[in-house]
Amino acid sequence: MHQRTSPPTEPTPTAGRRRFARKALLAASALGVVAALMAPVRAGAAPAPASPTAATPLAANGQLSVCGRQLCNASGRAVALNGMSTHGTQWYAQCVTGGSLDALAQDWRADVLRVSTYVQEGGYETDPAGFTARAQKFVDAAHARGMYAVIDWHMLSPGDPNANLSRAKTFFTAMAKKYRNHPGVLYEIANEPSGVSWSGIKSYAEQIIPVIRAQDPDSVVLVGTRAWSSFGVSEGSDESEVVNNPVNASNIMYTFHFYAASHRGEYLRTLDRASDELPVFVTEFGMQNYSGDGANDFAMSQRYVDLMKRKKISWTNWNYSDDHRSGAVFKTGTCDGSTWTGTGVLKEAGVWIRDRIRQ
Repeated sequence: MHQRTSPPTEPTPTAGRRRFARKALLAASALGVVAALMAPVRAGAAPAPASPTAATPLAANGQLSVCGRQLCNASGRAVALNGMSTHGTQWYAQCVTGGSLDALAQDWRADVLRVSTYVQEGGYETDPAGFTARAQKFVDAAHARGMYAVIDWHMLSPGDPNANLSRAKTFFTAMAKKYRNHPGVLYEIANEPSGVSWSGIKSYAEQIIPVIRAQDPDSVVLVGTRAWSSFGVSEGSDESEVVNNPVNASNIMYTFHFYAASHRGEYLRTLDRASDELPVFVTEFGMQNYSGDGANDFAMSQRYVDLMKRKKISWTNWNYSDDHRSGAVFKTGTCDGSTWTGTGVLKEAGVWIRDRIRQ
């Protein structure tokens, strides 16, 4: 979960650098509209497939909401979404294609795709309209395949989300306006705050959430926590600062990120304690070190997965690309081809996480 440079040819992942309303019927109807309206797009984008069936996660669960400390479906039943996060779409849009998303939805049986729009590092700030359109294209493609989409405002450096407050208001106004009648989105408003107090993050959240609610009053909002979304652990604090001073808003969850080879027992215990007190969504994790690279620690990762399964904590894994790092699930060069299914195109981490999603 830490500072890093990210040249376009070799980006570092966000990698924790130490780091109801609308019913299922509405969901299915909205999905049909999305699939019918999406036109084919150039290579690297994601054209829609045939309309999803009622068996898809989105059609089955409909509008999500926060009930107590759980994420619940339109019937009020606690659910846990499992899926993948894209890498930065300024670098790896070619990995988010019709074929790759078909594989994620059908072969991997994922419930959710996290669409990561970096703010800096060659991302949103360089072309706000273009990156907004790209995010919407990928969200639409996830919906058309019956998956939920996490709209990730991937602020990383600077670590204070208030530095991008104006940009965030513009981005989330556009996104919430487009998806105000769609049950398939969750809004992650600050990826990994760092070097900023919880009160600063809370202030940011209490300015951005009303922007989203003005357009889309029903969807779940995901709030980043201090120290690279570690509930403050990576900067010497813990979840108590959030428990004692929660964001003044309803229908929200707090995010937690971990990288199992770096983030050991203290982080696992923090996730356990925090999820006893707060609604938590693990929007990013890896089996490697905090840079999303190095040896996989599957034993420690399984301890986290077991905890999240037991407590019905939703998660998305970093990342669905062919970056050279061990945390990218596809072998290098896969995104230049057309084969996405099965395990032959996957690195060791990809085989492992695909199996966990399919369970």
